[in-house]
Order: sequence, then structure tokens, then C-alpha cells
Amino acid sequence: MIFDFHPEAETEFLEAIAYYEECEPGLGEDFSLEVYSSIQNVLSYPLAWPVLEDDIRRCLTNRFPYGVLYSIESDRVYILAVMHLHRHPDYWKHRR
Repeated sequence: MIFDFHPEAETEFLEAIAYYEECEPGLGEDFSLEVYSSIQNVLSYPLAWPVLEDDIRRCLTNRFPYGVLYSIESDRVYILAVMHLHRHPDYWKHRR
């Protein structure tokens, strides 16, 4: 199975990488590896994570306070958000 980012999800992912890299050199790369590890888990076991709403699921990262929100499409996993867990929880809903 393949994955694809919603454009706003990709932007927030890249912005988070840049933020962590500013905090400490190398931390942005660590963050990106953690998110890609979560995405790989989703691709391997797409139904393993809890449903948040309708068909949207969330896989948490291990080291950072983020979740990967996604839906399972016929031909791919569609990532709607790389969400900081302390943000407003519904900010991504317009992306469906």
C-alpha cells in the first residue's frame, strides 16, 4: 500500500520538522523519522489504530506529542494531518 499527504498535512509536517531543527540540530530529522515510522506502521497494519470519527484513524508517534491522522482509501492511505496533540483537536476536519 502507498500513502499520500493532504497538502496542508504535508505543510504542517515540514513546519514541525523545521521547528524541531531550530530547537536543536538533528531533532528535526529525529522527528521526521518518528513520523515516517508511524506511517510505516499504518501501511503495515492500517486497521490497527482507533477510529476518531467516521473513517479517520490516528496513530501516535512514540517520542513526540504527535499523531498521524489518516483514512484508508481504495488505493492508498491518505494522511489528513500530522497533528500536535495539544492543538485544537478539530482543526483538520475541513480536509476530508
